[in-house]
Amino acid sequence: MDTTIDWQLYRSFLAVLREGSLSAAARALGQAQPTLGRHIDALEAALGISLFTRSQGGLLPTDAARTLRPHAEAMASHAAALERMASSQGDSPRGVVRISASEVVGAEVLPPMLTELRRRHPALAIELALSNRAQDLLQREADIAVRMTPPQQAQLIARPVGVIEVGLFAAPGYLAEHGEPAAVDDLDRHSLIGFDQPTAFQREAAKRMPGLSREGFSLRSDSDLAQLALLRAGAGIGFCQLPLARRDGLRRILPERYALRMETWITMHEDLRHNRACKAAFDALVEGMRRYAGHAPPDQPKPG
Repeated sequence: MDTTIDWQLYRSFLAVLREGSLSAAARALGQAQPTLGRHIDALEAALGISLFTRSQGGLLPTDAARTLRPHAEAMASHAAALERMASSQGDSPRGVVRISASEVVGAEVLPPMLTELRRRHPALAIELALSNRAQDLLQREADIAVRMTPPQQAQLIARPVGVIEVGLFAAPGYLAEHGEPAAVDDLDRHSLIGFDQPTAFQREAAKRMPGLSREGFSLRSDSDLAQLALLRAGAGIGFCQLPLARRDGLRRILPERYALRMETWITMHEDLRHNRACKAAFDALVEGMRRYAGHAPPDQPKPG
């Protein structure tokens, strides 16, 4: 097997895996389709294995291709990190910083902070990756992450920014129409908003706040943003972060029973500590999230 295989061949291989066909991969990479075809042929020849089989629906990856995929994705992540590191060099913060956060934090909490960050450092470009899956900072899926659990890896820099409390809330209009539950048993007569397929985090949260299950939810979605939109619209009773609920004028339900306190951290790989772009973004997120976790009163504008 050729041990000096060009990275471009793996890049084309990964694009075909992700897009499902040579034509789609060529559009994604901005290259000609015959070029990608030659790359796949060259990689198969260098590795001595077959990577794809042709079908009416496109190219189907072989077992060997599926085995190689995580390694190719790791190479792509490292290559992207190398490009970001190189672009960030200079006297002032510049270049690309990729930030990972949950759906709600990324869409509802971070935008004012990122707006202010770019006012201070207009040469920065921000990539905001929203996922409730923890992005792997060691594999460079992101440069910085906002996490609700303390990081375990020793190679990560982590700054605690406070505790964010999650509780049960409802819009005033919903409570005016349906009444306010005075006890846990009263929830059976209300429309509850919750998840469809539970995650590991939700299963753990359910242990601390028993009595709520998938079967009890009248409105189900695996999107936290969809749940929040339903809650704001007055569709029912659901979970919300306390600072967001105060900002939106939501009313808390049974706080003595339903309260989940989440330690919040800003994390970054230690290799990026001298990267000016990442350090500027890291410091801005620490500052902004500490203000947010401080639970500003409802008559103040949203922190950030």
